[in-house]
Amino acid sequence: MTPDEEGGLAGNRGVQRAGGGVPEERRRRRIVRALILALVAVVAIVFVVVRLREPSVPIPRDELAEWEDPGGRWHTGAWRGSIPDSIELTEAQLEELERLRSIGYLEGSYPAPDRSGVTLHDTTRAFDGLNLVVSGHLPGALLADMSGEVLHTWSASFLDVWRADPGETFPERTQGAGFWRRAFLFPNGDVLGIFDWHALVKLDRDSNVIWANFAGYHHDLEVLDDGRIVTLVREARILPRIHEEMPVLEDFLVVLNEEGRELCRISLLEAFENSPLSNTLDEMKPHGDIFHTNTVEVLDGLLADRLPAFKAGNVLISVRELDVIAVLDMETGLIAWALRGPWSRQHQPTVLDGGTILVFDNAPKRGASRVIEFDPVRKELRWFYQGDDLTMFFSKTCGSNQRLPNGNTLVSETDRGRAFEVTMDGEIVWEYMNPAQTGENRELIASLFEVVRLPADFPLEWLGEE
Repeated sequence: MTPDEEGGLAGNRGVQRAGGGVPEERRRRRIVRALILALVAVVAIVFVVVRLREPSVPIPRDELAEWEDPGGRWHTGAWRGSIPDSIELTEAQLEELERLRSIGYLEGSYPAPDRSGVTLHDTTRAFDGLNLVVSGHLPGALLADMSGEVLHTWSASFLDVWRADPGETFPERTQGAGFWRRAFLFPNGDVLGIFDWHALVKLDRDSNVIWANFAGYHHDLEVLDDGRIVTLVREARILPRIHEEMPVLEDFLVVLNEEGRELCRISLLEAFENSPLSNTLDEMKPHGDIFHTNTVEVLDGLLADRLPAFKAGNVLISVRELDVIAVLDMETGLIAWALRGPWSRQHQPTVLDGGTILVFDNAPKRGASRVIEFDPVRKELRWFYQGDDLTMFFSKTCGSNQRLPNGNTLVSETDRGRAFEVTMDGEIVWEYMNPAQTGENRELIASLFEVVRLPADFPLEWLGEE
């Protein structure tokens, strides 16, 4: 195009604008439309700027009713933190992830009995003390005396804990977040609690949140003399060496400092795989909840002269899905000892002063649980209690046992909401039925996850402090 041609084209366009080819009414409508669009754009920009400058506010409690429901389940997306985003999951994998994440315990699963509270107390033979109670009705714990009178209660809902010390990813819904699975009481009235598979929280005596850690802690914890915390974490992973397609729940033993920050973690799966005892895994399921580790106990070295694996600092664990109790060497990160015995789906193995081990044998296939004391060196049964036709006890899930200083054994029969103290002769000298009920019509007794007997001289000065 030459300069003359360009000028001609410009002249023609100018003639059209000046010649009134567009009616005056249409011109006005276009101007009004343009002004309206400009006004809308300005309002939108102002709205965005104001929203960005607004401080964040808590989500109203009524909008989180479904999320707060202890019976709820996590959405599948909550597992993505353990699965690389680059991996596209099949529908079957997503369904399995959702199923694994929904594993949990009922608040209550048995009909509520007619009697409740302390129903039996032989003051001459029961070990006197205080009882730290962890119940399925309470996101917290309570302290009671031997008569069942509640001396103090700690309670903080999962949502309130999150608001006080939020984690990185806000969960949509939870199962098991309506109660604690385990608790530990400090002499000053502070308490640690586990929201099973969700969080570890520390409260002061007034239930104010000191700190919280939302890394999926579960089942058990132990506090060491130096303040460190030993506990368990699990993550859903796709591990091709275990199963090429389906996910597994991998358990880790974790050590935290006294502020709840992680210091180290050890994969219990790898601890078995890389140890001389790797054949223990021959009985492992092909995928899913392959371990379900439910106990940690830091050893004091009492058995080390007979079993070197039990040296001080190593950790005794219980792997429910393998029917195995084992010892983790904290220096090598490997399993140093493992044993199957006359128990199944067991909980709470603990080394006793005499060098024996006490364990809660759930025995779900038998339909009757029992407490077993055995010699781990000779592999001999030393004592057991399973009740009789009138006093038979059974907890398909959970359960706990504690050998008391007077030789009696305190048993938590979780599913039936019952705890009892039994002598070596098999006589019950103290019994507690959970007075808390749950269910839509309060027709079920709340699970009694654990009752721990504290000595009568446990410090309680903080109870009277303002």
